[in-house]
Amino acid sequence: MHNICPNNVVNWFHAHARDLPWRAADTTPWGVLVSEVMSHQTQVERVAPIWVEWMDRWPTPEAFAQARIDDILRAWANLGYPRRALRLRQCAQVVVDKHGGVVPDDVDELLALPGIGDYTARAVACFAYGKNVPVVDTNVRRVVSRMERGEALGVPGKKEIEEVAKLLPEEDGPMFSAGLMELGALVCTSKAPKCEVCPLSERCAWLEAGKPEPEQQKRSQRFAGTDRQVRGKIMKVLREAESPVEQAVIDAVWPDAAQRSRALFSLLEDGLAEQDERGYFHLPR
Repeated sequence: MHNICPNNVVNWFHAHARDLPWRAADTTPWGVLVSEVMSHQTQVERVAPIWVEWMDRWPTPEAFAQARIDDILRAWANLGYPRRALRLRQCAQVVVDKHGGVVPDDVDELLALPGIGDYTARAVACFAYGKNVPVVDTNVRRVVSRMERGEALGVPGKKEIEEVAKLLPEEDGPMFSAGLMELGALVCTSKAPKCEVCPLSERCAWLEAGKPEPEQQKRSQRFAGTDRQVRGKIMKVLREAESPVEQAVIDAVWPDAAQRSRALFSLLEDGLAEQDERGYFHLPR
């Protein structure tokens, strides 16, 4: 007997789901895939306006596969982790070359695409094609762990996917999966969960156990002062520049020369920046 009641989750989702642009009925599987890649480790509020612009500009895998890399990186703006944009372009090219421009609906075929992992493959199969497959992100992991086991955190892995698969109802499976994710994002949050408005609180094992904290608190990753921050500052300069920039312009973004050099080299190595014969820097074309 499971503590999570699918009907409660689905009914709650119908009443409280956020109005995200990729949840529109006419969103294509390509649109769903792009939204999932963009939303990885990024707040959906930041993703939504950029996703809308991308869908207007590159509505199909064919259109995106032909896009210039510098245009893509500029359109990626401040979403962070810009390597995702390059992998998405590679993904689009494979979709065009091997799947006739149609995003596949099979989980294994989706997993074979560049940059597509367990979560994204199942999310596309579920939300784009209505396949009743388990979709496990951080939010789902937290809800299931608390509700079913009375534990604050779940442990990522295949067993967890199997656990969520057992919870899927025969009807409304994709809606249930979307509801679990939304519940974790809006109500069953990692900090200050809103148990008083949770549709599952009456049978929550974590609530009954007194809301135990995890044995080892996960430290939040700092951003300020990291190489990632420096990379972001350099990328901002390159995105906004109308022509290649000289070393002095790059030097002005960060005082620590060693860290700045390390960040710049990593961008060159990742294919996110290039240096011309004059020694000037620019986005790849």
